[in-house]
Amino acid sequence: MIFHQFFEKESSTYTYLLACEDTREAVLIDPVVSEIEHYAQLLAVKNLTLAYSLDTHVHADHVTAANQLREKFGCKTVLHRNSGVACGDIFITDKSAIRIGDILVEARYTPGHTNACTSYVVEGMVFTGDALLIDGCGRTDFQEGNAATLYDSIHQQIFSLPDETIVYPGHDYNGGLSSTVGQERLHNARLGNGRSKQEFIDIMQKLNLPYPKKIDIALPANKACGK
Repeated sequence: MIFHQFFEKESSTYTYLLACEDTREAVLIDPVVSEIEHYAQLLAVKNLTLAYSLDTHVHADHVTAANQLREKFGCKTVLHRNSGVACGDIFITDKSAIRIGDILVEARYTPGHTNACTSYVVEGMVFTGDALLIDGCGRTDFQEGNAATLYDSIHQQIFSLPDETIVYPGHDYNGGLSSTVGQERLHNARLGNGRSKQEFIDIMQKLNLPYPKKIDIALPANKACGK
């Protein structure tokens, strides 16, 4: 498998490219519109065909590249059916899967940060978007967020994976690249070491986070696949 992790500095967003070495088909997870040329360069260098663009949720901190990638490469836009976005090509549900060559990408529904958050499991890796971060998690105070729902999603859909599963988050603000399910289950500051649901809810209610800087631009654009 071909793998590459991109980083967009302004919103500290990670985008992931996965591709089959045999068929040269590729998928991008959480692409950012400002970074399209970086993706195009790597696709060209590696002689890859972009088959799918996957968004883990409707983002509030950056604009997705989904529509422009679809126009440029003819790829399919993939979103969860609860996203409220009408412009997707494929609408997935829990345990849906897409295939690129010999790589199976399994969707796991992980709402709580937003109502449509989806994590993707691929060959010992899980791409968690904003549901589970390195030593943290996504906020739950907007976009139909719900702390109790997020707690259940993470425990049932992510912490149930093998300890050695590599966690690739949608963001990191401290230079971290990845973690593992075992590490987060034991040591995550908000969820680790057997923390109860009520303890987690109390933590999330007391965060007092600022209003997202780009939400008024990003949400309307992302409801239109980045147009």
